[in-house]
Amino acid sequence: MLIEEKLKQFLLILLVSLSVATLPQIFSWFRRIPYTLLLVIVGLGLALVDVRLIDLSPQLILWIFLPPLIFEAAWNLQWSRLKQDLIPISLYAVFGVVIAIAGIALSLNQFAQIALPTALLIGASLSATDPVSVTAVFRELGVGKRLTALMEGESLFNDGMAIVAFGFLIAFSQGTANLTFQAVCTQLFLVMGIGLGTGSIIGFGISYLTERFDLPLVEQSLTIVIAYGTYLITEELGGSGVIAVVTAGLILGNFGSLVGMNPRTRIIVSEFWEFLAFFVNSIVFLLIGDQIHFTVLGKNIGAIAVTIAAVIATRAIAIYVLSALSNRFAKSEIPIAAQTILWWGGLRGAVSIALALSVPATFKDRELVIATVFGTVLFTLLVQGLTIQPVLQKLNLLQKHPMRQRYLEITARQAALSRVLQRLTATEQHPKIETEFYNYQVALVKGELTRLEEEIVQLHNEYPHLITFITDQLSEELLAIEADTYAEFVRTGRLNQALPLFLEQEPAESYSNCRSNPNQEKI
Repeated sequence: MLIEEKLKQFLLILLVSLSVATLPQIFSWFRRIPYTLLLVIVGLGLALVDVRLIDLSPQLILWIFLPPLIFEAAWNLQWSRLKQDLIPISLYAVFGVVIAIAGIALSLNQFAQIALPTALLIGASLSATDPVSVTAVFRELGVGKRLTALMEGESLFNDGMAIVAFGFLIAFSQGTANLTFQAVCTQLFLVMGIGLGTGSIIGFGISYLTERFDLPLVEQSLTIVIAYGTYLITEELGGSGVIAVVTAGLILGNFGSLVGMNPRTRIIVSEFWEFLAFFVNSIVFLLIGDQIHFTVLGKNIGAIAVTIAAVIATRAIAIYVLSALSNRFAKSEIPIAAQTILWWGGLRGAVSIALALSVPATFKDRELVIATVFGTVLFTLLVQGLTIQPVLQKLNLLQKHPMRQRYLEITARQAALSRVLQRLTATEQHPKIETEFYNYQVALVKGELTRLEEEIVQLHNEYPHLITFITDQLSEELLAIEADTYAEFVRTGRLNQALPLFLEQEPAESYSNCRSNPNQEKI
């Protein structure tokens, strides 16, 4: 009966989520709201009439929802872009968490008269930007690749930092932690090191394993095992499961999928993870709204208001100060407009809620922690999340997205019609083909190809920065060709293992460094 009841709950959640997904297709006004935020609003509506779909537990978020969402984001995050901004991402992920915890805790202690141990737990719960919410919202809004990589990279890594910090502070509140600087640093390096090591071993091990066979369904299934298995094994070893999954996902997405999977398998796996991310996101965001208790939020409105102000202020300090340091010493050249989006786009979500719900029942201020975190998460999702798009438009960071999409559509049609023309040419002498029909088809296709070529020229003239986007697209294609060739040699036994990608190293970097166009798009 328990299994039957849980299945009914699951199907109900899925039905509501899919119903919400169809709303923008029926009512055009809903298209202005990102799908994930629309789910939160619907969840709030259910909470308002006291309809609770399921109890959202920390185990459900951290052990069931989080691993696949983190793996999917890491799988799609390009190492070349992450490497380009590794220094600012590391600064945001490490020092940004410290600034957030300290700033939120001090604000609550001074302005809301909340005990320091409680304030620190609230700060730790809200110290990480959530990859679940940020990734979903940014992808829907069509943000540029570099800005998306900055936000995703920070979100993926600072989750691990926040979870580790939260564990320290829980032990501190219970009087069982040694919080000397040396002890904290030692434990931090141990936890992060185990995560990086385990993720690397699993990521490279599976990458070399998949070089030896070509079974798309097996390889797809392996990625599920890796997402959950890496998390579970690393947590069992005392490391950071989040960091391990991020590491394994990055390796498989940027190395293993190129040398160990043929193009068809890569497409199958990527489409599967796109579906799984949509599926899990739908459930998570709906349940976040559905878990809100308005009466509890009302009782703690003062603490929530102070926390919201502290979250916004500490995020601004972290982004603008750390970006200035990175721009000066690492020459990362992150413009103010991009920094503003990184600041305002620092949403909180499922991880913050999971950490708040993880506070032990014996902790006297547990309800205060949960209410404050829920209220702050709700603010960031609805207020910041719903205003990201106009801010992006105001800063001119979205205007090129429709043009890029149009260019990809044109080139796809151009490639398809070129193949059609090749096929027609091959059948020119076929005795069963009518000459009139053949000539009509050739003229039709050639006319459309000419029109497409003219449209491409027009796009080049109207959008000079398009050349950067085209170069990036070609670079990705060339890397894929090189990787596919090495994988083919490995499968046929002419190589024992795939060679490092030549085009991913010096040539691309040298070309990138020597470009001198002052108007070149940075983000």
